Amino acid sequence: MSRFFIRPHKSGGGAVTFFRDDIMSGLSRGLNAAALRQQVTAHNLANLNTPNFQRSDVTFEEELLRARGHAATPLTRTHDKHFPQPPAPEIAPQVVKDTTTVRRIDGNNVDLERDMLNLVSNQIRYNTYVQQLNTRFSNWRFVINEGRR
Repeated sequence: MSRFFIRPHKSGGGAVTFFRDDIMSGLSRGLNAAALRQQVTAHNLANLNTPNFQRSDVTFEEELLRARGHAATPLTRTHDKHFPQPPAPEIAPQVVKDTTTVRRIDGNNVDLERDMLNLVSNQIRYNTYVQQLNTRFSNWRFVINEGRR
């Protein structure tokens, strides 16, 4: 029977991280972006009747697509003197003010239907991230337990 040993990675602060890969990192960033988007949209809806309020939005998926195009083909070093592939840029959700939409008479640009739709679609996105993370953790649990449940 072969045994798999996970060698923990010590990060700079002394904490041990077992699940350090691009997929887990991307899923956790997506989860953080969805949580931030939920807060921002709730803030927009809370200020629906506030005069001169400018709605905000969260950009994350656009940045993710832009970064994905940054390194479409992974590079392989075949010699020690070859340059390494540059690291992928750090992607973080950004809160931006929406100044492009048409304003109401009172100067407020919050659209109730649009933001309610954003809440629903964001909840679906959040649930998808959670489901994918749970699947990854379930796979790790399976490996750690050597196939036993």
